[in-house]
Amino acid sequence: MPAIEITADTPPHLRFRSYIQRTATGPHLSKDLSFEEARDGTRQIIERQVPDVQAAIFFIALRMKRETDAENRGVLQAIRDVSITATADVDELIDIADPYDGYNRSLPAAPFLPAVLAAAGLPAVSHGLESVGPKWGITHRKVLRAAGVPVDLTPSEAAARVADPAIGWAYVDQALYCKPLHDLVPLRQLIIKRPTLTTTENMVGPIRAKGKNHLLIGYVHKAYPEVYASLARQSDFDTAIIVRGIEGGVIPSLRQPATVWSYHDKGEESAVDMQPQDIGIEAELRAVPLPENLPPAAEAGDDIATEFDVEAAAKAAADAGLAALRGEKGMTYDSLVYAGATALWQTGKAASLQAGAEIIRKVLDSGAAFSRMK
Repeated sequence: MPAIEITADTPPHLRFRSYIQRTATGPHLSKDLSFEEARDGTRQIIERQVPDVQAAIFFIALRMKRETDAENRGVLQAIRDVSITATADVDELIDIADPYDGYNRSLPAAPFLPAVLAAAGLPAVSHGLESVGPKWGITHRKVLRAAGVPVDLTPSEAAARVADPAIGWAYVDQALYCKPLHDLVPLRQLIIKRPTLTTTENMVGPIRAKGKNHLLIGYVHKAYPEVYASLARQSDFDTAIIVRGIEGGVIPSLRQPATVWSYHDKGEESAVDMQPQDIGIEAELRAVPLPENLPPAAEAGDDIATEFDVEAAAKAAADAGLAALRGEKGMTYDSLVYAGATALWQTGKAASLQAGAEIIRKVLDSGAAFSRMK
């Protein structure tokens, strides 16, 4: 069947058919979509105008041919188009964009990073959802809920907590800032492989400052800093800090050197190298290990799931995080020091990584970070 010629009068379902015709034709014949076409196709999927089988083909075809920068930015813009955003009454805000599918090889410390940065004078926000593939791991929502933190705030309620001088941070869930996308979780489970939604969904920025907005995001594969920098500009972040982190998160390895890419004032990104020993961190492991006594996961049938009980792991992460906020030394404490120092350094709140680490240790040891857990 020949490809459909798109005009201004082409109905949405025929436009979408054209997108599949062009992208799902194999490694040699597939064509790229423009920014507006990727935006339109994704918007139709999010608004449930497209049958699930076609929606799945759309995302799989993009992944198989490898998404272009224009396609990734178009997908992100489609998500932003239907998202609710709120402005916090603060001059600056850092957005902690950890992977929404969570962790399955280590206990995450990042859910507690916003409280630490808020105590250090930099208001912060994190976001996520209950569970999504491909990892179906330990998410910020699960950990913070286990720690007694409200995880069902509307964007306006979250913005109010960020603006509260006694708190300065908040978590906001995708179900409340972009319910149409959240409703696609079952479809994504059927897709199995990582779609471009996984790359883009945590770049929306549901809470914004009235002044400067900073992004802190992690990566694993070497190609992603350029991808994330472009998406961060698309999402109107003034600063982007892109850290090679554990499981694609914002916490660097506690044992090995790491590379941090960043841009400022939406300029070009550049890289610097750092290592944990620079701030006195000496660890035998890369990250906080999973407890050995975690109960196994319940039978999941054909569902993709972790081998351990994720709720029990989230409770263990919550306990470790609260202990670190009280100043208890250990790998979770070191994780917060390292990531927090990186954020303060790259946003200009500290003159160096070492100076940032000193600030973070003070707010942990004094209990100032723990006092933000209201």
